Amino acid sequence: MLHHLHTGKMGEQLAANYLYEAGYTILHRNWRHRHWEVDIIACRGNRLHFVEVKTRQNLSYGLPEESITKEKMQHLRNAAEAYQYLHPQWQYLQFDVLAITLNNQQAAAFFLIEDVYF
Repeated sequence: MLHHLHTGKMGEQLAANYLYEAGYTILHRNWRHRHWEVDIIACRGNRLHFVEVKTRQNLSYGLPEESITKEKMQHLRNAAEAYQYLHPQWQYLQFDVLAITLNNQQAAAFFLIEDVYF
């Protein structure tokens, strides 16, 4: 497996664990509709969370959250609209970014950016 794909898969597993420990219920991982994908769809209370996960091994190319483009956020929004159409019981939606920095010498660092507006 390519290194960046392995890092991404590891980050998504860490993200799911992190969100679960924070009281979220994980509904879907890597949910797809057409050519859009949502890394994690979770809920907490009556709010549905669409979570984009970004993982980096180091900061040579900047912080993980800095790599999210407007186009990626638009794809997330499109996927969320499709999901809500299929699951209309969810009235309250929220877009979050979970940035994870891995470091072999230390524990993973998590930075959850909640309720991202774009």
